[in-house]
Amino acid sequence: MQEGDFFALLGPNGAGKTTVIGIVTSLVNKTSGTVSVFGHNMDEQCEAAKACIGIVPQEVNLNMFEKNENILINQAGYYGVPRSIAKKRAEKYLKAVHLWDRRDDIARNLSGGMKRRLMIARALVHEPRLLILDEPTAGVDIEIRRSMWELMREINNIGMTIILTTHYLEEAESLCRNIAIIDEGKLIENDAMANVVSKLQREVFVLTMRDFMQSPPVIEGYEVRLRNNYEIEVEVAKDQGLNGLFNAISNQSLHVSSMRTRSNRLEELFMRLVENKNLNIKISQQSKVTDSAGIAQEKSN
Repeated sequence: MQEGDFFALLGPNGAGKTTVIGIVTSLVNKTSGTVSVFGHNMDEQCEAAKACIGIVPQEVNLNMFEKNENILINQAGYYGVPRSIAKKRAEKYLKAVHLWDRRDDIARNLSGGMKRRLMIARALVHEPRLLILDEPTAGVDIEIRRSMWELMREINNIGMTIILTTHYLEEAESLCRNIAIIDEGKLIENDAMANVVSKLQREVFVLTMRDFMQSPPVIEGYEVRLRNNYEIEVEVAKDQGLNGLFNAISNQSLHVSSMRTRSNRLEELFMRLVENKNLNIKISQQSKVTDSAGIAQEKSN
């Protein structure tokens, strides 16, 4: 990653995202390789490297019986921030995550979404150079999630480097410039977001039809599936566009009430990348079986 980047680390449950974050923050012992944070080798300059990092983990790990403002002030103190400055930063970041009016409450009394917002404020209070967000908006309502997106953009715009893992894939597509996708600990994609999304050659659209259907219409050049008696799925290739689809639909006197994508582009891409990876593995394994059979046959001959 480059300094100042907004980087997405994506993958299914168990892919290794949290393990990677644990390695970068020295919470997990790596088996090989090196980790360098702004030039600080994690093996040789661990304290200097960790001083550059703020992290929002998946699990809520707040002191549940401490006042919210004190949680931030004490966190800043761990990084050597004077108390007078820490109090000002606590106010700044509690306001940024819409929790200033709850500053005197204890963390235990916050809702699940509020606790996650408090964890983001806690990670920012020492103003790190690298912010790691491990699914930061899980359990947060839509309005607050959008405001948190704006906060993330603002702190990235002033130079803070951000790593984001999320299952809300629209977050990654909206916020991040670069992306890595991992599956079962293997890197299957690593590129600029625009380049990765551009590799998606087909998109699936869901069309809601006005009239009852017992079977999907036949539309030449398009793969059509029936979702229910009023909805169809249509796969559209990148070079086909939608004009040809709607012309074909009009020619059959069909009426479309509404249209939406089946899933966002990044999710569709992720599924296809994983499918391709699994296909390559199967082909490779089949080749090994074939080779072994050939060798056995040669020995027999």
